[in-house]
Amino acid sequence: MFFTNHSTNLITTPITTLYFNHGDHLNISSLKWEFVVKIAFVFPGQGSQFVGMGKDFYDHVPSARQLMEEANDVLGYDLASICFNGPEETLRLTKNTQPALLVHSTMALKILRENGIDSVLAAGHSLGEFSALVSAGALQFKDAVRLVRLRGQFMQEAVPVGVGSMAAIIGLEIDILQQLCDQVSEDSCMVQPANLNSPVQTVIAGHKKAVEQVSEKALKAGAKKAVPLPVSAPFHSALMKPAEIKLQKELEQTEFHDLSYPVITNIEAKPITKASEARSALVKQVCSPVRWSETMQVLVDQGIETVIELGAGKVLSGLIKRFDRSIKCYQVGDRESLSQTLAALNGN
Repeated sequence: MFFTNHSTNLITTPITTLYFNHGDHLNISSLKWEFVVKIAFVFPGQGSQFVGMGKDFYDHVPSARQLMEEANDVLGYDLASICFNGPEETLRLTKNTQPALLVHSTMALKILRENGIDSVLAAGHSLGEFSALVSAGALQFKDAVRLVRLRGQFMQEAVPVGVGSMAAIIGLEIDILQQLCDQVSEDSCMVQPANLNSPVQTVIAGHKKAVEQVSEKALKAGAKKAVPLPVSAPFHSALMKPAEIKLQKELEQTEFHDLSYPVITNIEAKPITKASEARSALVKQVCSPVRWSETMQVLVDQGIETVIELGAGKVLSGLIKRFDRSIKCYQVGDRESLSQTLAALNGN
């Protein structure tokens, strides 16, 4: 299929700049990547945010600072202050979390590319799908910042803070969890699987009371853990329908481009390359489960050898590492992790 022309990622461009812990630039123009490797980029979603995210890049890498300043201009407020100083409760509000994660991931993306590293395939978890589409050129960065801010606003308007919630259920089969959700759900209080993260981890979303009830039942049914997530709305559930309708109107007015490389969608766990497919995927994913377990299988099926998670946290790279230990997984979120990743890719 369309992977034929992107079957390998041959990196032979000299790496002229590395960003190390001390903020110094080390010129190593004689160093080249002299191997062929299939790299995929993955981009995290909500729950990975933390106070201080992106600050190291912002303080020491001019291109990263420029991205944050562009985002501030689009948003009309100081996102950098929220990212770097919090408080956590403010960062956790989805209208702030979503642009924060997008900007941090795009910082890491830009710096990796400045160091000669790129991918043949990408995927993003929930909000991370916007970051993945930015990486593939389907969306302009400024458009994505505006859209995810609105996405967060629409989602919070759909379900006020404190009404909805999400929880990760560890160690229970999806069929059993679905039955528990069906048992608890009723017209005025619903819960459903929202993120199919791995064969042993599923996130549920819905009304707070229903999420708590299913969490308790799941533990009694044999789940190892039921962990509430630090999010402010029940994403990827039917409660998000008002947000989906509003976001669709915004997406229809935004210019999309065909992708420079495939992105695996949340809604179908299939690679796409067309602008129209990207727009449609972002609409449909608002109320639909994130099929991440199937996404990881696509990475395996396409022969991906190395995955780099860009931005906050190591959730996705951790899931992929446990899913298939033959895939090498790295994370880039600051200069230290960047230098470690570059050294590993070079065999040092």
